[in-house]
Amino acid sequence: MPTEEEVREALKTVEDPEIGLSIIDLGLVYDTEIVDHSIKVTMTLTTPFCPAGPMITNQVESVLSSLPEVESVDVDLTFSPPWDPRTMASDEVKAMLGLW
Repeated sequence: MPTEEEVREALKTVEDPEIGLSIIDLGLVYDTEIVDHSIKVTMTLTTPFCPAGPMITNQVESVLSSLPEVESVDVDLTFSPPWDPRTMASDEVKAMLGLW
C-alpha cells in the first residue's frame, strides 16, 4: 500500500482546472486515511457550487486507484471549514494569487 506521502504526492497531479494549480498546493485536501486497501480523502472545493467538482473528484479517484494495491477510493467532500486560500494554500500559491 502507498504511504501518506505517496498519496499526497499522487494528488499533486490533480489540478483545479479553473485555477490551474494542484489541489494539494491549493489546500483543498484536508485529510487522507489509508486503511487496508482503501484510501479515504476528505477535501473541499474552491466553492460549494464549483462546476469542476465532479471532474476533480473523478481525477482524485482515478489517480489514487492507479496506485499499487489500492482497491477502493472514497472522496468525502466537505465545506466545513470553507476553503480560504489565505490560510489553506501553500506559500507558492499565495504568492501566485497575490495574497501576500
